[in-house]
Amino acid sequence: MYFCSMFINEDTWQYIRQHADEDVRKLALQGVGNPSVDLPTALHQIAGRQTAQHKLPSWAANNSIIYPPHLNMEQCSSEQTARYKAPLAGKGNVYVDLTGGFGVDFYWMSQGFKERTYVERDEQLCAISTENFHTLDHDCSVVNGSAVDYLATIPHADVIYLDPARRNEHGGRTYSIEDCTPNVLELLPVLMQKADRIILKLSPMLDWRKAVNDLKHVAEVHIVSVNNECKELVLVLKENADALRVVCVNDDSIFEVPPILNHQSPTISQHPSYLYEPNASIMKAGCFGAVANKYGLQQIADNSHLFLSSDEIEDFPGRRFQITAISSMNKHELKDALKGLDRANIAVRNFPLSVDQLRKKLKLKDGGEVYLFATTMADGQHRLFICRKIG
Repeated sequence: MYFCSMFINEDTWQYIRQHADEDVRKLALQGVGNPSVDLPTALHQIAGRQTAQHKLPSWAANNSIIYPPHLNMEQCSSEQTARYKAPLAGKGNVYVDLTGGFGVDFYWMSQGFKERTYVERDEQLCAISTENFHTLDHDCSVVNGSAVDYLATIPHADVIYLDPARRNEHGGRTYSIEDCTPNVLELLPVLMQKADRIILKLSPMLDWRKAVNDLKHVAEVHIVSVNNECKELVLVLKENADALRVVCVNDDSIFEVPPILNHQSPTISQHPSYLYEPNASIMKAGCFGAVANKYGLQQIADNSHLFLSSDEIEDFPGRRFQITAISSMNKHELKDALKGLDRANIAVRNFPLSVDQLRKKLKLKDGGEVYLFATTMADGQHRLFICRKIG
């Protein structure tokens, strides 16, 4: 079934706009008295718009946007990540998106190009996207076909973009490059021949170092997080790539990984004042030595992924905490350190107990303004850092 405007009558559109912010489940139970209203389509569009209000706010503000099935809404990029990727595409003559989907990435990333082509094998998505691009006044060509077939027809493009489907024929999730559709590793020789740059959006579950090794031509790696949740692994490929550039992004925080040159871990006082937890993109990148090097921090231990300092680092790319006490796991010392405390936010890093096990041991409820970090120091000793969050 197509959800394009030509198949949605005016009564259904009126119902959609009238009930745009209401609970879809309640609307379904209430039914509708007007037989001209296509209720299933209306409910689908209302649900899609409500998702878009958070994920695609500027599209949600346009009452004429058509929304695809739920899975496509779930899989599409957010407006925030699409806008981030737009400068990676840059400007030029020809831009081709071989895996168009709902068209979110295509819309923002192709803005700077004279000729822009959206390719999608799913007929329904093509019909929806055609309508939406017209609504958004985005002049482009829409091709209903496979990425492989269309790639064979193009002479050359400035940029080719792919976001390979990460589900198999049974609907199960896949993560490795060779298990996605299309298989970029198989297409790579042709891709490199047909475009100056290739931009790939891959699963954040992938080991980015292995992806770089497998693809060979990677010039840039962008690890993109939203609200401290890793969402995308974006690779930029080109012939004769220079030194690899790795960028960790979390909302408005951007940390470009510098080379580590003769890093010397600073000497921290016996009673450090601040503790730092890197954001999700830096955790994914694993560039802990580079972080310590740039900000003059001491790593608690190689596998603890927490940092200490005597002075506050205000622009640290992650969460910052002021340390109020440090305790060993000795029963009496813990009792003194946690005196008067009945609840806390607990995290464990490189520690033998889980959060639940530690919470039970400490007899603390969840929540409050106190944060506890249980970890293992470089000398193997277990420590509990009692902190308050900054900012």
